[in-house]
Amino acid sequence: MKLIYALFLILSFVFAGSANLSANQKNELAEKIKNDQYFPFVKSKALEVMKAGFNAGDGYREVWIRDYNTFIQLAARVNEKSVLKENLLVFFRMQGDDGNIIDGFTPVKEIGKDEYNFIYSKLEPRYAGHKNTVETDQESSLIQAVYKYILLTGDKTILEENIGDKKVKERMEWAMNFLMNQRFNKKYGLIIGATTADWGDVQPEHGWGVTLDANTHPAIDIYDNAMFIIALNNMMEILPETKLKWGKIRNTIAENSRKYLWDKQHQKFIPHLYLEKGSPFPAGFNENEIYYFGGTTIAIEAGLLNKKEIKNSLEEMVKRVKLAGAGSIGLTLYPPYPKGFFANKIMNPEYSYQNGGDWTWFGGRMIQQLIRNGFVEEAYEQMIPMVKRVKENNGFYEWYSVDNKPRGSGTFRGEAGVLFTAIKMFEDWTR
Repeated sequence: MKLIYALFLILSFVFAGSANLSANQKNELAEKIKNDQYFPFVKSKALEVMKAGFNAGDGYREVWIRDYNTFIQLAARVNEKSVLKENLLVFFRMQGDDGNIIDGFTPVKEIGKDEYNFIYSKLEPRYAGHKNTVETDQESSLIQAVYKYILLTGDKTILEENIGDKKVKERMEWAMNFLMNQRFNKKYGLIIGATTADWGDVQPEHGWGVTLDANTHPAIDIYDNAMFIIALNNMMEILPETKLKWGKIRNTIAENSRKYLWDKQHQKFIPHLYLEKGSPFPAGFNENEIYYFGGTTIAIEAGLLNKKEIKNSLEEMVKRVKLAGAGSIGLTLYPPYPKGFFANKIMNPEYSYQNGGDWTWFGGRMIQQLIRNGFVEEAYEQMIPMVKRVKENNGFYEWYSVDNKPRGSGTFRGEAGVLFTAIKMFEDWTR
C-alpha cells in the first residue's frame, strides 16, 4: 500500500521547486520541512482518526462523497482497497434514475421513524441516501474519487463492475450527462446551482436551505464549474474512449469560466452570475466585493489560472485574512455576507460556518495547489497555522471561528485528509 501511495503522489503532482529560490534557500527550506515540529503529530493523528470510520466527523453519521473525495488518500493508508472500493460502489448503487449522485449514505438501521427525505435503492438495501440539491458537486466528487482510487491502488477493475444494468464506467458518464441535462445553462455554457456561499450547501432564501425549490435563485459560480472540469479531466484519463465527446465539453466549460466568471480588472472570480430570477440579496448590495477562497482554490486545481494569477490570488487571500483577523487562508470568504442575508441561523452571524468560517478542508487544498505550482515556500508559510491548531486542539475540527477557536464536528476527516496529503507532498518535495 505504501508503494502504491508513493506512486499516486508521483503521478498526481509535478514539483517545480519553490519559485525564485536559490539552491541554498531550497536546502534550508527542505531542512525546515524535514524538522517541522507539527508534521509528525498531524500525520499520526490523521491516521488515528481515519481508523475509526468513514463518516465525515463526530457530528455526522453519513459518509459524504464530497468529503470522501478529499480523504481517500488518507483512508488508503489504513484500509484495504476492497474497503475503499466498496464505499465508492455504494454511491453508484444509489445513483438516481436520471444519473444524479447522492451526497451521502447512512445505514438504514440508524434512521429513526420520524426522519424524512431519504433516498432508497433496490440495488443497495443496507443504506439510505440524502442529497442537498442546492449543490452541484456530488457527481464531480464521485468521479474524482474513483480516479484517485485507481491511481492509489492500480485497480481499474472497478470500471467494469456491473451495477444493475450498467457498468461503473457507464454510470460515470451517466452522472456527467445528468449535469449536462439538468444543470447546464445553454446561454452561458456553464453548470448552474443554487445561490450559496462559495462552495457551501446552504441557500439564503429560507429554512434549512439545502433543497432546490420555488424560492431558489439559480446562479452560476466557479466552484461547481471547476469541480466539473477536474472530473472530466479525470474521467478522460482513465476512460480514454470518452475524450471525443467530453474533451470538447471540458474545453467549453473552461473557456466560459474564464469569459464569464473571471473578473480581469480585479483579478478574482465573481461570486455569482445570476440568471432569470436575479439575486436573492437586497438591491444595492455589491456582492463582487466578496472574495471566494474555496472556489478560487478549486479553479487553480482545474488549471484555470496561470502562475501569475495564482501568486496574485495567494496575495489577495493573505491580505483578506489579515483584514478579517482570521487564523488561516482556509477562510471561506471575505468580507462575509451581512447578518440577516441567510435565513439559516448558522449562516446569520458574520464569520460563521460557511459565511466566513475558517475551513482547513479547503485551506489545505490551497496548500496542495501551491506546492503543485512551485510555490513551496509560500505553501509552507501558510501551512503552519493549520497544523499548529491541530496540535493545540489535539485533533481536527470542521471549521474555526475568526478568532481561531474550533467549531463544528470533531475528528473532521476532510481536514485530516487534506493536511495529510499536503504533508506527504512537502515530504516528497524535500526528496
